Amino acid sequence: MSKNVVILDYGSGNLRSAERALARTGAQVTVTSDYDAAMDADGLVVPGVGAFEACMKGLKSVAGERIIGRRLSGGRPVLGICVGMQILFERGVEHGVETEGCGEWPGTVERLEAPVLPHMGWNTVKAPSGSVLFAGLDADTRFYFVHSYGVREWELQAGDGFAVPLVTWAEHGVPFVAAVENGPLMATQFHPEKSGDAGAVLLKNWVGTL
Repeated sequence: MSKNVVILDYGSGNLRSAERALARTGAQVTVTSDYDAAMDADGLVVPGVGAFEACMKGLKSVAGERIIGRRLSGGRPVLGICVGMQILFERGVEHGVETEGCGEWPGTVERLEAPVLPHMGWNTVKAPSGSVLFAGLDADTRFYFVHSYGVREWELQAGDGFAVPLVTWAEHGVPFVAAVENGPLMATQFHPEKSGDAGAVLLKNWVGTL
């Protein structure tokens, strides 16, 4: 039976490319801001492009932070993409403005230190062993990035009762978090829906966890 995936529509992001890419995995995909539909789906995708502050504002307008929190407290899968990953952290700092994020992970989204920004185009990543998202993909596989901000330090350590999250890194001027696998909560800084065959494998891997 195919899995039911909701892409959360909160006014941020090119949702159609994500919808098409996920549909190719065989999932039934709905783009909606409906609270109940987002809560009931087998998997929820939180996309995002643009500024951290604007994304948080849009997310709150559809109670998106509550949907994410409630799904995770019940062990229901969530996948964040690009700024949809960034807003899962505690805070974002852009142009001197600090915005509170969803706080699912400690950490700060800040400007990358690189000669050229935005970081736009194809780049490799360093995935840890045991990764589910990157299963079946070679170490030299490239993914499509477009961002000027990222998480440069991973702050969450293993504690009592939970496993260490699997963190994938990439580099553009400085190392930054490219993906996280943390139980039901997973996220990528790059755009799997724009990453060709590699992105298709990653999305299929994620849908396979639902």
